[in-house]
Parts: sequence; C-alpha cells; structure tokens
Amino acid sequence: MAERVTASMVAERAGVSPSAVSRVFTPGASVSPKTEEKVRKAVAELGYRPNVLARAMVSGRSRIIGLVIAYLENQFYPEVLEKLSNALQAQGYHILVFMASSETGEIDEVVEQILDYQVDGIVLASVSLSSDLASRCQAAGVPVVMFNRFQDIDGLSAVTSDNAGGARRVGQFLIAGGHERIAYIAGWEGASTQRDREAGFRAALAEGGRTLFARACGNFEREPTAGAVRELFAGQEGDRPDAVFVAGDQMALFAMDVLRFELGLSVPGDVSVVGFDDVPSASWLSYQLTTVRQQAALMVERTVAALLSAIETPQAANPTHEAIEAPLILRASARVPEGWKT
Repeated sequence: MAERVTASMVAERAGVSPSAVSRVFTPGASVSPKTEEKVRKAVAELGYRPNVLARAMVSGRSRIIGLVIAYLENQFYPEVLEKLSNALQAQGYHILVFMASSETGEIDEVVEQILDYQVDGIVLASVSLSSDLASRCQAAGVPVVMFNRFQDIDGLSAVTSDNAGGARRVGQFLIAGGHERIAYIAGWEGASTQRDREAGFRAALAEGGRTLFARACGNFEREPTAGAVRELFAGQEGDRPDAVFVAGDQMALFAMDVLRFELGLSVPGDVSVVGFDDVPSASWLSYQLTTVRQQAALMVERTVAALLSAIETPQAANPTHEAIEAPLILRASARVPEGWKT
C-alpha cells in the first residue's frame, strides 16, 4: 500500500511552511499567488488530498450544513435541494442530507444525529422541531433556519412563502370567476403551510360573503388525495363543487387526473382547479395548472443569507420570519374572470 501523503510532505516539496499549505486549502485565508502556485504544483505531483475533518477539528468549523427534509417526492423539494446545495457550495459549505418523516419525535432524533457531525448550521425543510431540541441547538452554537415551515420558537429563523396571502388571492380569484360551490383539499394538518393557506383562503371567502362549500384532506399524498376527490364529488351536479383549491400542486395534479379520467369531468368546464407551489409539471400542456408560485430561488437565497449570518456573526444574529411574496400564476385549469390580471 502506498504511503499516505501528508501536508508536511507537500510543504517540503514546495519549499514552504506547513501553515502555508493549510492556508491554500482554507477558504478566505491570505496566501500569495506565488506560494499557492508552488503548493498546487506539489499537490499535483504527490497526489495529496487535504484532510477536511482534521482541519475542522483544529478550526472548530466543519463547513458542513445539515439539511433535514421530508418530501422529496414533491417536485418542489428536489429543486430546492439543488439550489440550496449550489448556493452553499458557492460559499465554501457542503450539505449533509437527512430524510425524516413529518413527526417531531423522529425529526428530533435525526437532528441529534446531525449534531454529532459537528455541523456549522442546520436547515429544516418542511419539518418541525421541538422547543427543547431547538434550545439545545442554540446552546451548542448551531444556528437553525426553517425553510417553508414556521414555528414560533425563540432563536429560530424561518423563510416561507406568504402562504396566507397567496391563498387569499386564490379565494378572491375564484369568487371573481363566479364560482358558488368552492371546496378545499387540505394537506397534512400538522404543517404550518397547510394551516396558513387554509386560513388565508377562508378569509378571502368570508370577505366575499362566501363560506367553504366542502373540505377534505389529501395529506400531501396520492391515494388520500384521490379519496378526497371522490368524497367531494360523490353528489349530483348541483351538489358537488364547481371549484377546488388544493393546498399543494402535487395533490392538485393527482386531483385533476381523478376528475378527468375517473369521474369524466371537464377541467375547467365542470370544475376549476387551483394549486399551490408551481412545480415544473404544473406548466405541462397536459395540466396547465393555475397555481400560486413559491419563489424557490429567492427563498433559498434568503435562507442561505440568514444561516450564514448566524454562523459568521452569532453575536449579531437576529432571528426573523421572512414571508416571500407568492404570486398567482394563471393557466388553463381554472376559469379566468374577465379583466383579471396576475
């Protein structure tokens, strides 16, 4: 077996000090171009690979961010994962991804594991954290930012869409379109996104002198959503919804499939369907889903900014909840009121 190449061997070959080798591989460290050129040449000749974990033990910074995520089957989250990874890599950080269910107990166990990896920060994507473990993260000096979920816990920053505002626009849109029997398909009841979307939607209906005609829960999953659609549309034509707001695009696409291909209804002829997220397939010609857009790139940008600020200047950290505007995107799955603009 070949001898392991060390930083000291690189320093000797390059004719520089071991500390100079270390600075070459430390983001933001000061090193002259001439020294870096000599070190890089020696590295290439010897086949040296820096020991990231050892450097982390010395510096106290792993430059690793733990990401806990629950819904990779939802098209919104693979896009978010890619954008988060790219944005953090551009700042010299890397992501360690952990999957978890939406149950707080399991998430706490996963976060406990993440802390063992000496991460510099944690992003929680559409999952919640107990207040006890949140306090322990703060005590360990590990900042936590919530993405697309909000909890009113001291010390936690959160970046979400304006879920209530976006859903309020859906209610106004459907009322303006002349719909009388407006239904709602909820997501997982424990999610702040679900709670805020339903609250905003109901508020708009109340402001327009309407009440919710019917409600069912799809739990952000295929089969429960299909069952919810069958439940809502079990009646005769005058006893079933003429419009449905669905709490997430993934469920809205499932709902459209059941409405069109199982129940034989026309969208939007018999029923208008509106979603929330604006996942890539929402714009496909086979769906053309009218939906509320979550601005993923902007949400990721603000999440990374909040996390890095807390990591690099913890004494100045000021946890906040930022709600990013969520515009209504008009396509062909819902009746468009005359003169209505996005």
